Order: sequence, then C-alpha cells, then structure tokens
Amino acid sequence: MYLWTNSTRPILSGAIKLVAPRFRRSCATLTEFNRRWQHMKAKEPLEQNDERPRVVNMRNGEKAVSIFSQNEMERRLGILRSFMDDHAIGGVVLTSVHNINYFSDFIYTSFGRPYGLLVTQDKAITISAGPDGGHPWRRSPSSIDNVTYTDWQRDNFYYVIVKELQGIPGHVGCEFDHLTIESFKKLDWALHHASVVDVSIPTMYMRLIKSSEEIEVIRNGARIADIGAGVIVDTMQDGAREHEIALASTQAMVKEIARTYPERELMDTWTWFQSGINTDGAHNPITTKKIKKGEILSLNCFPMISGYYTALERTLFLDHVPDALLRIWEINCEVHRRGIELIKPGVRCCDVAWALNDLYRQHDLLKYRTFGYGHSFGTLCHYYGREAAVEIREDIETTLKPNMVVSMEPMLMIPEGQPGAGGYREHDILVVTEDGVEDITQFPFGPEHLIIKK
Repeated sequence: MYLWTNSTRPILSGAIKLVAPRFRRSCATLTEFNRRWQHMKAKEPLEQNDERPRVVNMRNGEKAVSIFSQNEMERRLGILRSFMDDHAIGGVVLTSVHNINYFSDFIYTSFGRPYGLLVTQDKAITISAGPDGGHPWRRSPSSIDNVTYTDWQRDNFYYVIVKELQGIPGHVGCEFDHLTIESFKKLDWALHHASVVDVSIPTMYMRLIKSSEEIEVIRNGARIADIGAGVIVDTMQDGAREHEIALASTQAMVKEIARTYPERELMDTWTWFQSGINTDGAHNPITTKKIKKGEILSLNCFPMISGYYTALERTLFLDHVPDALLRIWEINCEVHRRGIELIKPGVRCCDVAWALNDLYRQHDLLKYRTFGYGHSFGTLCHYYGREAAVEIREDIETTLKPNMVVSMEPMLMIPEGQPGAGGYREHDILVVTEDGVEDITQFPFGPEHLIIKK
C-alpha cells in the first residue's frame, strides 16, 4: 500500500519532476530510432568502399589456437541448431557474454556497445564493434565468421542483424534475460517481419551437461585455484594487508594459466582475501585492511580459463583460533563434508538443501545461513552467466546427472557482537559421475589443516 501524505507529497513531486524529462527523452529516442530505421530500410546498403560504411571486414591475421577442438564447437552449434529446427526458429541472435562464449569461444568486452552471435542453419557470425579489431574473428573457430559494425551511424548493430536474417523463415530467438527494454524494443522493431522468442532458458539447459573437454578445463582450473590458495598461506603474516596477499595469489594463478594454455588470452582471474568483519559476505572485495592473529580469514581464488569459472574458498586462521569461532568452523566443516557425500546422480538439488538444513538446525545455526549450498560451473563469472537450473537450493528441483559440475559451499554468517562472529565458508568443485561424484578440489580444509603457525 502506498500512502500520499503531506510529508511524502514534496518528495514524490520532486521525483516526478526529475524523471519526467528523462522519460520524454526516452520516448524521443525510440521515436527517432523508428524514423531512422524506416530511412535505413529504404536505402540500399552502403558499399564496403564507402568512406563511412556501416560494416567493415576485420578478418585480420590467422585464426587463433583454441583450447576446444573444432568437433567440440561444432557439437555445441549442432545442439542449438537441432533445437531451432524443432521449434521453427530460423535464426538466433545471442547477446550475452556466456552464450556467445559458449557457442563461439569469443569473450567480448562491451564498453557500452552491443555484441552478438547470429546463428542460422547454414551460418554462424559474431557481430562485434570496431574497437576489437580482428580479435573476435581470430578467437572464434573456422566455422564462424565475423561482421564488424562501425560507429559512423547509430544502430549499425541492428542493421547487421536485419541484413543477415533477410529471407530467413520462422521465429527469431534472443535472450530475454539479457536484453534491456531498449535493446529488446530495437531488436523487435528491426525484426518486424518475424516473431521474437526467448531462447535464454533452453540455451542454459544446453550448457548444463559438460563435455569431456569442458571438464578438463574445469579440472585444470581447480588445480590452479589450489596453487593460488597455497600462495595465500605462504604469503599471509600478521600485519600484512588483504590486497597484498590477494595480488600474490592472482599473479601465481595467471602465470600457471599462461603456462598451461600458452596460446590463450589471459583475463578476469582474481582473488578475494577477507579478514575479520570483511568475511561476512562471500563476494566482498579486497581492502587494505591488515590481518591479525586469531581473527577469522577467508581465501577465495578464482582462476578464469577461456571464460570458464572455477573457485576455491576456505576459512582459515593465523596462529590460533578462539574457542567460540572454532565451534562454528567445525560445524560448518561437518555440513561441508555431508554435502559432498549427498551429491550424486539421481538426487534432486532441493533434497540436498533440505538435508543440510536439518544438520544446521540441530546446532541452532540455520538462521545464520546466507545463500544456497552450491551452483553449476561452466562459462560464467562475477559479471556474466549463471546456470540457475542447477543450484543447491530448496526451490530447485533439478535432478543431478552425470557430467554436471557443481560446487558444495555452505556458509554461515554470525553477526558482530555475537560469540563466533564472522563468515565461515568452504568450497569444493564436484564432477557428477555415472555412479557418484569426483571432488576435483585438492586443497585441504578445516582446523586440522588451516590454523597457520608462523
């Protein structure tokens, strides 16, 4: 219920005055887009030798070496095309980082410009902006072409889509969960001849079951995360700052990625190392805070390989651990071990969550749990992706299957001022097999290993 009172009237009136001009500008923008689009459709495409063309050829150099085989990339496109054929979809325009990476092996950096991967039954084309040069073409497999649009006229991205989908029958698929309202309106207007349908959920399900090549990359990522964690243990000392310890870990992981995959670009690998109150959030950034003996610490290592996310998270202490914190830590490790035992093929995600809830409830700690017990792995990062159908939560009824890759990562957050205050978190990566699970995280956890004496 919203109340309009004398006290709120000035605030709401001021907000309306602030928003109204922006709303009018937004409407004007769409009106201008409609006008320019009608003009664009009426004109013949500009020739490539025009002084200011809409698109340019940026096929510069030779195709780069991929960590995935040509057969693997063709397999992924084949699954997408089979889905398109079954659902009368003539073309798909993917715009998210995770889907473009999954189906083309290219990771874009937007800087406010749209990017796409256009797929029909007989072609696949990355659509990129001029600042990337030939990189999008080089990084995609030989079966995927590239069109680079210029800044010389607005909305050239949509011009490319219309041009490439001209005469293609059926629906056009796009990602409803990624497009902004403005982007969707532009795409829908540009594709006025076809109905636009959502493919974000179907493509997510295509990514859930990992191939042997994907699992090998994730396995290497887990190994490299272990290296980063080892550097943290070696580097941390009383009075050292969070960011200094994290930088040493990240540097070691990047070097090992470069050694393992010498032909691949290096991007997005990072470390969070948190201490004291900073441990209360799993995604809290590093600070310049100095660490102290006896306070709760949390290491979080994230090596990124070709857009594939891996992670290692551990609770640890320097020199000693107070009794109140030791009790909570041991309980969380108990839940972590039990969670790993419960992950297996045929088990529903929600059933794992309910079972672990019971374990926390026995210790009267369920109220301090802050998020789900785990999630799927693949092409995702802190700013793109997430395979929401496989999360170890009460509301996810997905059945685990062989070649799914999930984490087990229970967390408790005890607020400041209470005994044992801090954030406790353990994290392992698990590959679901035909008859069980393989834990590919090797770094130890728990009080018997991570009370570091120096």
